[in-house]
Amino acid sequence: MKTCLIVDDSRVIRKVSRHILESLHFQVEEAADGRDGLDHCDRHMPDIILLDWNMPVMTGIEFITHLRIRPGGQKPKVVFCTTENDIEHIRRAISAGADEYVMKPFDQETLQIKLQLVGFG
Repeated sequence: MKTCLIVDDSRVIRKVSRHILESLHFQVEEAADGRDGLDHCDRHMPDIILLDWNMPVMTGIEFITHLRIRPGGQKPKVVFCTTENDIEHIRRAISAGADEYVMKPFDQETLQIKLQLVGFG
């Protein structure tokens, strides 16, 4: 079973994302901020990460920067899930190592398309 880590400070977003991902047969873990997310990755590197941009403790950009230099940190596909939708934010996310970008709020169909684009159909 494919694994997904949701890194988002919003409990509601984590809950909605978990519901969608579990319906798509993912094993789901959650982290409320980037530091917790990195700790999780150090214990078990997921196949895919849904990552929020704006979080306390560590931003999504800081998280992905730290993730990509860790052993195995190039493995997970990272999908930024955020309200930041201007081209500069998208460019920064991709430059930092993100594989895809989805706007909040998103529904199951939108997330499923993004997952297919990164190889998880």
